[in-house]
Amino acid sequence: MMVNNETDLISSHQKLTDDSKQLDFSRWLRNFIYLPWQTRRCFNADVQKQISNAVARAEQNHAGEIQVIIEGHLPLDMALRSNTRTRAKQLFAEYGVWDTAYNSGVLLYINLCERKVEIVADRGINHFVTSENWDTICSNITALLKQKQYCAGVISGIDQIGEVLNQFYANKIKDLGNELSNQAIFL
Repeated sequence: MMVNNETDLISSHQKLTDDSKQLDFSRWLRNFIYLPWQTRRCFNADVQKQISNAVARAEQNHAGEIQVIIEGHLPLDMALRSNTRTRAKQLFAEYGVWDTAYNSGVLLYINLCERKVEIVADRGINHFVTSENWDTICSNITALLKQKQYCAGVISGIDQIGEVLNQFYANKIKDLGNELSNQAIFL
């Protein structure tokens, strides 16, 4: 089991190194001209409350934890040399989504400028869920975001992640309560 984790780390490191060799000036420019008010317009206080309530509902009756991070645009240094997947993994670590008792944290990361959705799941759940399952959830969210149904897209994604967590954690292990904030983080 330890060998797989070491291999995963090596693969991730190699991918990070490969990504940094390619400079993407069009991505950088797109992120440079992104206006922060666009995020606030799409996710007002009422929508933020709906998202928090959706996270609370999706986390009921199981030990899984969901953290939602919505970012208007990539930091400019990352926009030039990196991608949204790398950013999601960075935020997964920075916000301690991995730091749950059962390694049951799932990050739902949405980047509005790039129009990308990423799900990063901790090892406690990721071993049981195929990448195709996570990709389907991301595609469903992206489809709603493209239709400018921002609230519906995020809540739909939270509900789907909650269903996945419920499949693997419901009544199997003791729920230790809310380990991560239900509030979405806006960057």
